[in-house]
Amino acid sequence: MVTHSSGNHGQALAYAARAAGAPCTVVIPEGAPAIKIDQVRALGATVVIVPPAERLTEARRIAEAAGLTLIPPFDDRSIIAGQGTVGLEIVEQAPDVDVVLVPVGGGGLASGTAAAVKALAPHVAVIGVEPEYAADARDSLAAGEVVVWDLADTYRTSADGLRTNLSELTLAHLGRYLDGIVTVTEDEIRAANARLVRDARLVVEPSGAVTTAARMFRAGELPGGRTVAVVSGGNIDPALLATLATL
Repeated sequence: MVTHSSGNHGQALAYAARAAGAPCTVVIPEGAPAIKIDQVRALGATVVIVPPAERLTEARRIAEAAGLTLIPPFDDRSIIAGQGTVGLEIVEQAPDVDVVLVPVGGGGLASGTAAAVKALAPHVAVIGVEPEYAADARDSLAAGEVVVWDLADTYRTSADGLRTNLSELTLAHLGRYLDGIVTVTEDEIRAANARLVRDARLVVEPSGAVTTAARMFRAGELPGGRTVAVVSGGNIDPALLATLATL
């Protein structure tokens, strides 16, 4: 099997492939954190690093040339359904939840989580969160069509897992199930990341810290009530982790 990923989906697929005894190739864009690349390799996958704009094209080329199955990181109904188990767990473990905050990158996690939460608890507000430097989902939802941000813009954010644009499939899900979307600044992401590391003792990468940033700094833009923030991704550079722990 083959996929393209900044690291998190690639690690998951590499883990599953190793468990199944199947070969796995992960196409990773240049600029991805070294820790993510190293962990994908440690799980036994072959890593191919390409310019960000070529990740999907290269994954498709490898799939066709080697006869591998391409498993997208978000643009697939089965992937969205699998990521939707996050929503099932939230409703099961926090039945009195009023608001769910979920990160938005390519939109797979947000699509699945929102769909699951709304199916079981329609009254719960589901709010997407993305960096202001990669706010394509905000623009796409406002326009009613996929608005593609240039990679030169999205690569300004430290939240590397959220640099990807939406697909038609994920936009359709988010348009149907999200109750709103907010953006957070780089300073806010860093402050939230530091608080999670220092006070909650959680190993969290910037992409996973955006929801906490929204709760800390954008409370006035959010519905009130008992809130669950989805904190996804713990693949943070050790040097950055050490720095955040001292802030």
